[in-house]
Amino acid sequence: MDNTRELVLDVLLEVLEKGAYSHQVIRDVLDKYNYSEGRDKALVKRMAEGTLERLIQIDYILNQFSKVPVARMKPLIRNLLRMSVYQMLFMDSIPERAVCNEAVKLAGKRGFRGLSGFVNGVLRNIARKKQEIVYPDKEQEPEQYMSIRYSMPRWLVEMWILAYGRETTLKMLEGLLKEHPVTVRLCGDTEGKRKDKWLRWLEQENVEAKQHPYLPDAFQLYHTEGVRNLPGFEEGYFAVQDVSSMLAVEISGAGRGGRREEGDGPDRGGLPEETSGSSAESLCRKTEDVEILALDVCASPGGKSLYMAEKLKGTGKVISRDLTEYKVSLIRNNIERMGCQNIDVQVYDAGILDEGMVEKADIVLADLPCSGLGVMGKKRDIKYKVTKESLKELAILQRKILDVVWQYVKPGGVLVYSTCTVNPGENQEIVEWFTKNHPFDVEDMSPYLPEVLKEEGKVGCLQLFPGIHETDGFFMARLRRRKKQQADCRSLPE
Repeated sequence: MDNTRELVLDVLLEVLEKGAYSHQVIRDVLDKYNYSEGRDKALVKRMAEGTLERLIQIDYILNQFSKVPVARMKPLIRNLLRMSVYQMLFMDSIPERAVCNEAVKLAGKRGFRGLSGFVNGVLRNIARKKQEIVYPDKEQEPEQYMSIRYSMPRWLVEMWILAYGRETTLKMLEGLLKEHPVTVRLCGDTEGKRKDKWLRWLEQENVEAKQHPYLPDAFQLYHTEGVRNLPGFEEGYFAVQDVSSMLAVEISGAGRGGRREEGDGPDRGGLPEETSGSSAESLCRKTEDVEILALDVCASPGGKSLYMAEKLKGTGKVISRDLTEYKVSLIRNNIERMGCQNIDVQVYDAGILDEGMVEKADIVLADLPCSGLGVMGKKRDIKYKVTKESLKELAILQRKILDVVWQYVKPGGVLVYSTCTVNPGENQEIVEWFTKNHPFDVEDMSPYLPEVLKEEGKVGCLQLFPGIHETDGFFMARLRRRKKQQADCRSLPE
């Protein structure tokens, strides 16, 4: 592509000046130029994502070398300089002279020939003196240092240090800047027949696939510019899904097989029988095979619903809901591609009670709207859009939805609460509030987790950190609804 840099510039203008979402804009650009060579598309993706990822650091550097502050520059010029600084400092394969020359040409092409000298001067000054860049003192101003060097808003750095400590925060910041492979779930391969065939296909496309250490059906893909063009996508061989999202389904206990008591929720999966009551009470219960019903209340684009449906195949079904027809269409598209039969898709507002669903679900998946701070490694602009006020608003929304959806869980059933964020106010604090005000108890999830996570899962809540765990930042809790008082057993013979 001859217009690679111009495409990147347009992406930055859409995201940083008009408020568009980076992952959507980049995806649309790559789809539009799908005919281009893979290396050209990879270059657009890396330059756009990298500039967004390092934005705070880049602006800090520009303000050291430019007499005009970044905030006062014309939008096109500041974004042209940003992408050029990224190329010079973080892409060794591109000569500095070429970066400067191309930036000057692009400024002229886009109607700013009069500012080409300014662009050239700033960039050549940075190229000459990049070893002289002065950062905040690591010991005297640790929060400011971490904010600049890892391009994270200072208030988020301070929030994480307060909640998780400096060491965990530093590992998280480092993890968010590392390469993030695409994680996929190999679907419907119960006999292992698809795996070898699919891996051979990927090898022919020069895509590296590594099995994830947490789950056997999860794979990390490297050197791919778009999953839609990969072999096996249209055939429904795999679904794009992070392991953290898969674990949220795993901890529900679905698909473990075996028999269960009617009304008890999903199979206990080896958990203690402490909720089963006395032996006399147990005799009062009718034990039979019962089809499991799972409800996913905020399901789009459908990853958890599809995984749940696969686990319940032959033993239950999933009702998959979201707020708008557009969101539900994304679920339907994935269902059609994957060929899944045991899912019923519905448009429904999770904040409004559905009387017909009260106490009908064995499992409720509540992966609720959140700040997305755990997926900033993939959606680089989230950190510039989130605010302290928006975090508070989201926590209020999460409580509102939970106040409704808990009623769908049968007594003895399971509610899985999850978010893709790293913020106690949307995670641990929500669970504490919920269990104090609703008939639910946090339950040990370790029997459902991979060995490396079992110890952390014993408390019933699991916070996954980028840079520490091999997943996105993610939170999940397994919550068991308390049973109602058992039927009177006085008619039983003594």
